[in-house]
Amino acid sequence: MTLMLKFETPQARHLADQLMQPALIRIIDNIRKQLEDSEWQGTYQETQIWPEGTSEATLHQFKELQSQLNQATPETAETIRTELQQLPQPFPGYELHLTKAEQTRIVDVWHLCYCVCFQAYPVTDGPVQVDESIIDREVNDVDWLVLDNKAKAIVDEVFSQLGAE
Repeated sequence: MTLMLKFETPQARHLADQLMQPALIRIIDNIRKQLEDSEWQGTYQETQIWPEGTSEATLHQFKELQSQLNQATPETAETIRTELQQLPQPFPGYELHLTKAEQTRIVDVWHLCYCVCFQAYPVTDGPVQVDESIIDREVNDVDWLVLDNKAKAIVDEVFSQLGAE
């Protein structure tokens, strides 16, 4: 399960936000390349990640209100939205489901992106540190070569672990 990220400063959060889309693009592309040369088949699935401590009753209530919202009249929809805003909100998750014969593995794609964007991820306590080696300070933009090399190494490691199992 993905942990909620903590940042030291709003600037660190902003920098991480800028890096996540390029990291996702490179992770997905490197997964595609690995799958082309692998016996594994991969499909992606969106998931919801709930804040720690969210009860089953709250999850049920959230899903019930979402269902009601889809059927609601404009007059009742606003009331339902207000109720939903009072509940914990899920974060989007993105998983790679790998299958080969009878074997299945699930890889958290956001976790791989975090490994690209942050130093020493996952952190056990405290804020994440953005890996500034993937920023080209001369042009103040992503260093695509460094980003691609890091993403490739992370995806290569995932697939090498599959082979070792």
